[in-house]
Amino acid sequence: MGRLSADCFDAAPAPMRVADAVALIRSRLPVLSGIETVDLGRGDGRVLAEDLVAPIDLPPFDNAAVDGYAVRTADLSPGAETRLPLGGRVPAGRAPSEAGAGYAVRIFTGAPLPPGTDTVAMQEDVRLDGGTVVLPAGLALGANRRRAGEDVVRGRLAIPAGTRLSPRHLALAAALGLPGLRLRVPLRVPLRVALFSTGDELAPAGEPLPPAGIHDANRPMLAALLCRLGTVPVDFGILRDSAASLRERVAAVAADHDLIVTSGGVSVGEEDHVRTTVETSGGLTFWRLAIKPGRPVALGHVAGTPFIGLPGNPAAAYVTALAILRPLVLHLSGALDAAPSLTVRSGFASAKRPGRREFLRVCLRPGADGTPEAVPAPGGALSSLSGSDGLVELAEDLTAIRVGDALPYTAHGDLG
Repeated sequence: MGRLSADCFDAAPAPMRVADAVALIRSRLPVLSGIETVDLGRGDGRVLAEDLVAPIDLPPFDNAAVDGYAVRTADLSPGAETRLPLGGRVPAGRAPSEAGAGYAVRIFTGAPLPPGTDTVAMQEDVRLDGGTVVLPAGLALGANRRRAGEDVVRGRLAIPAGTRLSPRHLALAAALGLPGLRLRVPLRVPLRVALFSTGDELAPAGEPLPPAGIHDANRPMLAALLCRLGTVPVDFGILRDSAASLRERVAAVAADHDLIVTSGGVSVGEEDHVRTTVETSGGLTFWRLAIKPGRPVALGHVAGTPFIGLPGNPAAAYVTALAILRPLVLHLSGALDAAPSLTVRSGFASAKRPGRREFLRVCLRPGADGTPEAVPAPGGALSSLSGSDGLVELAEDLTAIRVGDALPYTAHGDLG
């Protein structure tokens, strides 16, 4: 587990732009996770540590894309039917026993083409006449043939390092036949993340609420998000509003975790102790972002372990998790940020205060022409978050949204 130096950041006195904060993370923080080799079947969601270079061509040989008859184009009569003697049979999984030049060879999908043949006639397009195969006119060179290496060429990059593997990546890796009895790939070790909520008012879900109390919504939400990002979150419960207790608990987890995440207590109130805890226990990078919702966000380190403190408001915690926690975790994990860059048409008009990046909870609805449009999600902070389809992102210099504007959009499913 890597340690951060006390001067890895310079504290910023003014609210920092989101893009600047992410750039700072990427330029100053090292990748922290180690490397291990695991069975390919356990690779879903894990980060590939090394480039996967194709050890073979894929497919490894010219093969038939359909059931039919393999022939040599030079044996065909231009503009007319061709009769060729039937010259053998090649099922999938069996190498052809002889050359196919001058013959029509019965072949099945995936079977290697016999030497000398270059084209496959679909079985639906031919007819048999005794021991002769009648082939249609106009059969093009290479029809229904998959060339060796047409998918991936041996020696070429197949999957780049930093890719968070999904089932589709695992299919490609398996098809390339990694060495060993069981397919194995070098992967980044998942980050261990210490997760806390802070606040005297909080009670865990399922427990009776004390007077003036509320249930803690942030830990389940953030734990689920951290799991989706490929980490191992460790739930340390709720920290009460005590500077000494917070400092002691956070310092205790720093040595054996790769990242510390808290929510709440990062503002400037008398009971907000997170900022001073980070300043006295390590170093503070920034604690204010030019973002809405979620201006109070603390980034720094505690005894060399990266620390991020998110706002206590669940909607603000969610948005800042998207904007800052997600790129932080991906960077520390050595992962590429592969979030799709999408836009959606605005179905509403609104004014916006300049100077901060805003994230609006939206639902997608069909417009008058059937094209999906984004409209503000109804309800309060959590009900609108739960009922929305995603977030639209409004840049700092934007001052107004008009109906029909193209807005950057992130679906909730793309967070992890």
